[in-house]
Amino acid sequence: MITSRFACSLTLVGVLLASGAAAQDRLSTQGNQPGVAFTLRGGVASAPDYFGSEDYTAVPDIAFSFDGLTLRNGRSFGDSDPWVDALGFGMRGSFRYISERDSSDHGTLRGMDDVDAAVELGFGVSFTSRSYEVFADMRRGLGGHEAWVGEAGMDLIARPDDRWKLTIGPRLFWGSDDYADTYFGVDSDEATASRSSYDADGGLLSAGVEMGARYRLTDDWGLEGAVTWENYRNDAADSPIVDDPDQWTVRFGVTRAMRLRF
Repeated sequence: MITSRFACSLTLVGVLLASGAAAQDRLSTQGNQPGVAFTLRGGVASAPDYFGSEDYTAVPDIAFSFDGLTLRNGRSFGDSDPWVDALGFGMRGSFRYISERDSSDHGTLRGMDDVDAAVELGFGVSFTSRSYEVFADMRRGLGGHEAWVGEAGMDLIARPDDRWKLTIGPRLFWGSDDYADTYFGVDSDEATASRSSYDADGGLLSAGVEMGARYRLTDDWGLEGAVTWENYRNDAADSPIVDDPDQWTVRFGVTRAMRLRF
């Protein structure tokens, strides 16, 4: 199901990227021209089969980021150049998609209820300087879980030249009681001789580090990748369905900057 849904998104991204060159004459927010600038990323990632799994699978990696907006009165927010960081305080949207968890696909989960796919929507705040960025996000789940989650992190930023941007920094993840119980809890009717019932409480559920790199090919095209290590903490780490508390995600993709004039 995760492959099907993301494949549709990848197809849409491919159409947008292919049409970018032909439409370049109308994609501009330079100067005081009103318009919006954003960046699309499409690629592939390796991620755990489910939260706590020791097995990994390849999944599509899709992302959207807002770069800048210029209004008709000449007022601007952000920057139409995707390679220029907007310095200072900022607001941002926050999104995460969690695929369906089918217990029949994993030996550790046999006999447990399935968990539907979930979409998390929210917002965040950040502060960016030339050498570092700090951020905090909050999201509300829809679908597989309807709980609150939060993330916070910091990145140190290095720019060896005008094409490279390298980042590294810590990550923290919190989840409410409902979130923790959905993905790490075991109900009494799901318990077996080898898997006791477990009531997972929320709080700080993981801490880790992310290392990222971005390379500018042209003004519009780029390459981006990241490696994330996540270590489960507290009730997430103690869950009987967590086979490995150390979780890794590796992603690599191509970016395309888009500039649409009003």
